[in-house]
Amino acid sequence: MLTPLASIARRWTPSPRTLRRAALSAVVMSVIIIVTGGAVRLTGSGLGCDTWPKCTDDSLIVTPEQGYRGVIEFGNRMLTYVLSAAVGWAIVAARSTKPWRRGLTRLGWAQFWIVASNAVLGGITVWMGLNPWTVAGHFLAATTLLTVAVITWQRTREGDTAPRPRVPGPVRKLSWAIITASALVIVLGTGVTGSGKHAGDSSAVPRMPWDWTVAAHLHAIAAWIVCALALAMWLVLRVVDAPDDTRARARDLLIVLLAQGGIGYLQYFTGVPELLVGVHMLGSALMWIAVLRLALSLRERPMTTPGIPARNDSALTPA
Repeated sequence: MLTPLASIARRWTPSPRTLRRAALSAVVMSVIIIVTGGAVRLTGSGLGCDTWPKCTDDSLIVTPEQGYRGVIEFGNRMLTYVLSAAVGWAIVAARSTKPWRRGLTRLGWAQFWIVASNAVLGGITVWMGLNPWTVAGHFLAATTLLTVAVITWQRTREGDTAPRPRVPGPVRKLSWAIITASALVIVLGTGVTGSGKHAGDSSAVPRMPWDWTVAAHLHAIAAWIVCALALAMWLVLRVVDAPDDTRARARDLLIVLLAQGGIGYLQYFTGVPELLVGVHMLGSALMWIAVLRLALSLRERPMTTPGIPARNDSALTPA
């Protein structure tokens, strides 16, 4: 008996462009869910719906008594379904590709399970009254989803052969250093928000047990390390005459880092206003995408063209 996905695959074959668009839609929605999740926090709407999975004990949806904060929180929950639809489209498109690319399908299902588990973690966060540790875990899970989505998007542009390096080994090691340092920046950023002013609700919400200014300084130091490594990568790629697209990815990362750093310092010296914090969260997602795209551009997986089977043409067969 055919599964629903196998049945769809028998009737539909997506074009390579459709496959790429499906994977890109998951990337875009992953960024949107990060930004809207930040909006929930920054507007004090984290407990706009005071329970989960329902919005209140008596209502599945937001009620007028919960005001605009309830609308914001409930709206963010509804966006999870849009995200799930985007991930589902990527799964169906990957499964329907001819020949079937099992690796792409597995990446799609990995996204699905991350979405499902993070939805549960979001519910636990509400139950725990916006505990800063679960809030941080909720954000890091969203970043994990973004990671898998970007990798999936890149894999739609490649074949399924073994990866081949495009730059020398030391350059690839430098890329791993950038990934590690960037991940540290993101983790330290959750420490800044977890101890800072924007707790996510107007009620007494617990904070992480340290001074947010100290956390901000550590976050900035790690960011400067990433900037130094990114600048070194940009220079090294020119020395080793790396492919043009790889050098473009290094340039893009530098631009994003400079913009993100400027926003970070501006929000620090202006009292951490909500709008700038939201823009900084968007910048965090874009920085991570740039880091991943740079790393993925350092190797290639050439497309393979299926062989054309030999044809038994009776007109060419000797009598």
